[in-house]
Amino acid sequence: MPQNTLPQIPGIRLASVPAKIKNWQRDDLLLIEINEGAAVSATFTKNAFCAAPVTVAREHIRQGNTRALLINAGNANAATGERGLSDARACCAAIAEALHIRAEQVLPFSTGVIGEHLPLQKIVDAIPAAATHLTGDGWDKAARAIMTTDTRPKTASRTVEIAGEQIRVVGIAKGAGMIQPNMATMLAYIATDAAISQPLLDALVKEAVNASFNRISIDGDTSTNDACVLIASGATGPQIMDMRSAEYERLKAAIVEAHIELAQAVVRDGEGATKFVTVQVKGAGSSEEALKVAFEVGESPLVKTALYASDPNWGRLIMAVGNAGVENLDPSRVNVYLDDVQVVEAGGRAASYTEAAGQEVFSKVEFTISVDLGRGDCSEHIWTCDFSHDYVTINAEYRT
Repeated sequence: MPQNTLPQIPGIRLASVPAKIKNWQRDDLLLIEINEGAAVSATFTKNAFCAAPVTVAREHIRQGNTRALLINAGNANAATGERGLSDARACCAAIAEALHIRAEQVLPFSTGVIGEHLPLQKIVDAIPAAATHLTGDGWDKAARAIMTTDTRPKTASRTVEIAGEQIRVVGIAKGAGMIQPNMATMLAYIATDAAISQPLLDALVKEAVNASFNRISIDGDTSTNDACVLIASGATGPQIMDMRSAEYERLKAAIVEAHIELAQAVVRDGEGATKFVTVQVKGAGSSEEALKVAFEVGESPLVKTALYASDPNWGRLIMAVGNAGVENLDPSRVNVYLDDVQVVEAGGRAASYTEAAGQEVFSKVEFTISVDLGRGDCSEHIWTCDFSHDYVTINAEYRT
């Protein structure tokens, strides 16, 4: 059993149990109980084929006073029609009965194979055990229970002093493939014992996600099920109600840092990944333009296979920049660096560049590709990884 490394969050209890959703010997069902009066906010996938639990969770969170989250691994309950919605609601009803709350106070989440119906009875049968094993020490087990193709759990924690009180932030996430902005086949749950008003929490979750999970890409595919939930139990300290206050800024910094750590952990554990690469774009005319270029570079299969091969094929980099659709881009103003090695100067091969210098950077397990468009003052960055043989194998064999 893994050692508990994550602190408790007063007002939050968790339980992980085996529902045997797939043929595996592990916990695959997670219940998170939230105290009365907590604030809960979330962001969800923008995929038009959003899964049944996403539809139900969106409906329920709008009603407020969320008291529980239920997460299952192994089955996405996506593209499952009316039965999928009925199954998601049945899970909520079973949690409501076990915790003596209303079904509308439960948010359901699923991750796994698309297009298969939930083994509903297995989940319902496992819920009483989860309800009786709730504990504040459950974060480490929870991080493992929500894994699918992940090779390791993803966790983060921070402590910050606010109004003389020690405020804790804890987060867990899962995700290794089907990862692209607007979240991913990624689930993330971050909690704090701080007290913060609902409007501020709603703004904070969007800002934190935009700085973290919306800056990563494994393969350019946006999942049907992704979600990120931010919980403020309100168990410690005075309520934060002013976005301009120092207390809000300190809490925001800790929460954003936790989101970024989790997002980067997703990239580092990308399916078959051997490289962690930051793509930095500066000199852009707008943030949107910078992100467009960064993602074009970070998601190009040709770039990602070159990363895996440790081949500094810089022609693929400028190809990707040119494919980003930047209006009136002047190639003669573009410069490209691999860490501090300039490879492209004024749109062509830099006079100082050597293949050996590029090879040295591309052979690293972590490095930065920097693109200067020379057309403005805006800059943005994303985190990505390479494509390896294992990525193909993992996804080719995913259902077998």
